[in-house]
Amino acid sequence: MPFLMKPFGIGIDIVEITRFRTALKRQGEAFMKRIFVADEIAHCTQMKDPAPCMAARFAVKEAVSKALGTGIGEQLGWHDIEVRRKVSGEPYVVLHGTGDQTAKRLGITGILISISHSENYAVANAVAFGG
Repeated sequence: MPFLMKPFGIGIDIVEITRFRTALKRQGEAFMKRIFVADEIAHCTQMKDPAPCMAARFAVKEAVSKALGTGIGEQLGWHDIEVRRKVSGEPYVVLHGTGDQTAKRLGITGILISISHSENYAVANAVAFGG
């Protein structure tokens, strides 16, 4: 269980939903596909207003990159971090590709996340754990 493991790093990010909504309107599907995997797009676009959902997932990706100490770039890309939901609604992260390889190299055995949003902001926190 991750909470019994040694913390490796913590990350937090906050996103202005209005700015995110503007980027979605300007760049549309190309923007979504650059940042999110297909299942994330499908989940958020079923919402009446997808912007808060997408902004929150964007914040998770940034928070995870900070918790791992890599940022978004060569060791961890946007599509390497996927936000999913358990049946209970609890969000969790699945790492893919280079992101999964980077986490393994760093000894990361788990990542806990928390997401919230209001009318104007989306925020996410991530804690990475190691052995």
